Amino acid sequence: MTPMTPVPGRHHDASPCSLPGFTAGSATPSRIWDYWLGGKDNFAADRAVADAVAQALPVIPAVARQTRQFLASAVQLLARDHGIRQFLDIGAGLPTACNTHEVAQRVAPSSRVVYVDHDPVVLTHARALLTSGPQGRVACLQADIRDTATILADAARTLDFTHPTAVLLLAVLHFIPGADDPHAVVKRLMGAMAPGSFLLVVHGANDILPGHVAEALRRYNDMSAEPLTLRSRAEIAGFFEGLTPIGPGVQAPAAWEQFLGGDMGRFPELPCYAGIGRKPGARGNDAS
Repeated sequence: MTPMTPVPGRHHDASPCSLPGFTAGSATPSRIWDYWLGGKDNFAADRAVADAVAQALPVIPAVARQTRQFLASAVQLLARDHGIRQFLDIGAGLPTACNTHEVAQRVAPSSRVVYVDHDPVVLTHARALLTSGPQGRVACLQADIRDTATILADAARTLDFTHPTAVLLLAVLHFIPGADDPHAVVKRLMGAMAPGSFLLVVHGANDILPGHVAEALRRYNDMSAEPLTLRSRAEIAGFFEGLTPIGPGVQAPAAWEQFLGGDMGRFPELPCYAGIGRKPGARGNDAS
């Protein structure tokens, strides 16, 4: 399913990796997501898009909640059971409950986390609110997910990529259209990671509740400046090529409840898939 043609008169930058400025009059993914999570860091334009989408797909706020629960449970698992002490959270969104560094540092206070987002509002909030404990480190970077060279170079000031790292791509890859080859973006990121690193993905699906999803997608792409490209389970599984699957594989988030623990909510099947994969090879040591 491809994004709709841009609405005439709406600004679309010719460069796929240019960074947006702040505007309250146009909806942004981070603020729409914040509204679905029950947050207050959103504006009328964001609420208009969020409400229109939810009318067509009433379970969409549950998708946002399950994604946050998956993040918290998966980060806890990787820190506790796999010794991961470094996390690269790309497309982090506005700070909310159970942020990545809070979960990781509860398990291992020395954990290091780099948050990346292209939205300047996200970065303003993140730099003010996402502060590390004294033994760990937290950094916040503004970059487009497709600009992997910048992300890796800037993140390397905080993270040591010779040690295993968890790369979190939660509800962000569906903002990369097929023309920009999201699978190649993931390969570039994971290619820079040490053996024993992990990839976490949550991605919107076009093969679950397809009728409702198609209408919700039409509304979202008609009203938002950052269109979505939803994908099938097989396409999403392709992000894990060359990695060893962990847990139940690429499944709806509710299927992860038994493996990860935590409450994934009462919805057994929502229009998204979640997965975790491990880069094969020697595990390596934790970063100091």
